Amino acid sequence: MKAEKIREMTVDEIGAKIADAYQEVFNLRFQHATGQLENPMRLKQAKREVARLKTILNQKQSV
Repeated sequence: MKAEKIREMTVDEIGAKIADAYQEVFNLRFQHATGQLENPMRLKQAKREVARLKTILNQKQSV
């Protein structure tokens, strides 16, 4: 998800997206551990998405 779209969201919506992203990271890590992960780059992308969401959330809360 692009940063522009995240900035248009409310704080509550971003919080919900963070929870979803953490769940996705958990599932991808589990798939990686069991050898079922087809695209290993997806794990890296999911982690970056979590970081992007948390960064924008912190920016919104500090203002």
